[in-house]
Formats: sequence, structure tokens, C-alpha cells
Amino acid sequence: MILKNLRINDKLIKHIDFSIIGIICAIVMFSIINIYSAGGFYYARLQFFWLIIGLIATYCIIYVDYIQILNYAPVIYWFAVALLAFNDIFSKSVNGANAWIQIGKRAIQPGEFAKIAMILMLAKVIQDMEGNINNIKNLTKVLIYAAIPMILIVIQPDMGLTMVSFFIVLGIVIVANLDWRVIVGGLSAVLVVIVGLWNSPLMPSYWKGRLLSFLTPEKFELTFGFQLLQSRIAIGSGGIFGLGYSNGRQYKFIPENHTDFIFAVINEEWGFMGAAVLLVLYGVLLYKLISIAKTSKDLSGSIICIGIAASLMFSIIQNMGMTIGIMPITGITLPFVSYGGSSMLTNFISLALVLNVGMRRNKINF
Repeated sequence: MILKNLRINDKLIKHIDFSIIGIICAIVMFSIINIYSAGGFYYARLQFFWLIIGLIATYCIIYVDYIQILNYAPVIYWFAVALLAFNDIFSKSVNGANAWIQIGKRAIQPGEFAKIAMILMLAKVIQDMEGNINNIKNLTKVLIYAAIPMILIVIQPDMGLTMVSFFIVLGIVIVANLDWRVIVGGLSAVLVVIVGLWNSPLMPSYWKGRLLSFLTPEKFELTFGFQLLQSRIAIGSGGIFGLGYSNGRQYKFIPENHTDFIFAVINEEWGFMGAAVLLVLYGVLLYKLISIAKTSKDLSGSIICIGIAASLMFSIIQNMGMTIGIMPITGITLPFVSYGGSSMLTNFISLALVLNVGMRRNKINF
């Protein structure tokens, strides 16, 4: 009886874009192969476990109308903020950042869940104000809701999540038709603030090291630049078609090769062609997310889709870019490819929200 009540209406199922689910599953299965190469069976098995959990979470989320989910956006948002605050106060530093809450032998990254909470809250707030964010009072309200979790993420400090959150907000205000003069002025102000912070004692030395190392990794070859130098060697050795599986690969010398630097593993084993296939899959996925945003029945649905698309797009560019030395090295994972429970689960939740918007873009008559 309970399972029957949890069954999604057939008229809604017909509107689900199953190709998105297929693309995600293909990317995750590809990730499991590469995680097995880099980290062994233990991590590959856990990644498969998170695939199953992610699919279950996807079903649960698409079962509930996203409009109903948005009604609980304030609760979700403030819970995420409280979790971030708790994390900032009580968590222990890992790799220079207090970004994880330890639960037994596992750990969760509250910042990942805060991204989704922020997107939902901004979608609800902007929908409630009927998209009128060019009103100074309304814009201030939107920016305050965006700033609270971002400030708590900066305190950790987590440069990667800070950057992702910034581009999420940028994507949302663009789709909400914020005046371009305001956007340009805001970006200019952010640039001034960054320059000021860089020359002040408030900028964490950990961030400075990461930023400087990607520009001149040779000067930091024994510290911050070590990962990048090893990554470049691994990617270069892969050539066009890759070297195949072997225990003697260069990526074995890359720290976090099954998480943050999994793209180097892919390039060495599968070469440029393997990386290109992954990029095509990502491209098709992002195209579909933007298409759903365009056909959403309301502004809140469009904001959810664009916020999530912006998060995925920047994460992909940032992660791949840092492995080849064109972006600063951060803790950003490659979506659905890097090993990580928090990352996998939140990515599945994000895509489930987009599917939710897409399957309800038309009014269904029961």
C-alpha cells in the first residue's frame, strides 16, 4: 500500500526526460572504472553505492511537486545555514579548510548542500517578488540571502565552493533580468574587494598559495604546485588514445587522484578521445538543463534550473581547468566523476530538481 502511494502518476512520467538520467548513469559508470584504477575496489564500490542512493533520492524528489518543495525553502535554507555555522565553529581543519563535519568514519560537506538550499531560497524569494529584482529593496533582499551562506563558506575557508556559489548567484540574477548596468557595477565592486583582500591580512595564506601555484607551479613544486606538475605529466603522457590500465601510471603520484584530480587519470588512461567523450556528455547534459529552464512554467522553475546548470558548468570548467593549469587549484570535484558521497548525492538532488521542473512544465489534468 505504501509503495502504491509512492507511485508517480503515469501522465507525469511521460514528461520525464529519461535521457538526462541515462547520461548521468553513463558518466557515473565511467567514473567508477577510473576510480577503480586510481583508488582501488574500495572507493569504486562506494561510488557505486552512492549511485544507487542518488537514484533513490532522485525518485523521492521528483515524486513531490517542486512548488511544494519551494514552500519549505526557508526551512531548508536556514537549516543549511545552521549546519554551516556549526561546521565553522566545531569542525576540524582538513587540507587547510574546516569544510567537513565528521560523522563516525564518514564526513559530510555542508557547503555542498548549502548550494542547493541557496538556489531554492533565491527561487522562492524572486518568485514571490514576481521577478522584480531591479527594485533596490528586493535586490538587497536577494543579495542578503545569497551572502549569508557564502560568508560562512568563506570563513571555512573554501575557495572552490565560494567561487561556485558566486557563479550560481550570477546565473540566477541574469535569468531574473537584473539590469546589466547593475551586474557590471557589481562585478567591478567584487574585483575591487578581491584586490583589497589580496593585499590585506584577511586573505588566507592557503588561498594565496593555491592561486600563485597555478600561475607558476615550478616555484612551488614541493608544495602547492606538486599536484599540478604531476597532473600535467599524466595528461600529456595519455596522448590521443591513452595508455590503458596499468599499475605504473604517472597519476599514482598525484595526491587526491580519485577525487579532485580524477580528470588527470581519465586523460592518462583514455587520452584526449576519452576526455572528449566525457565533455560531449557534459555538453548534452547542460544543453538539456538550459532547455528545461527555457520551457519552465514559472520563473522559480527557471531559476532552479539555471542555478544548478551554473553550478555544474563552473564546477566542470574549474576542475578540468585546474588539472591542466589554467584555473587555480581548489577542492572542486568533477561532477558525477570524482569520488565523494556529499558531492554525488547533492549532484543527484540537483538534477532531480531539474527533472522535477521539466516534468511539470505543463499543467496536467487528472
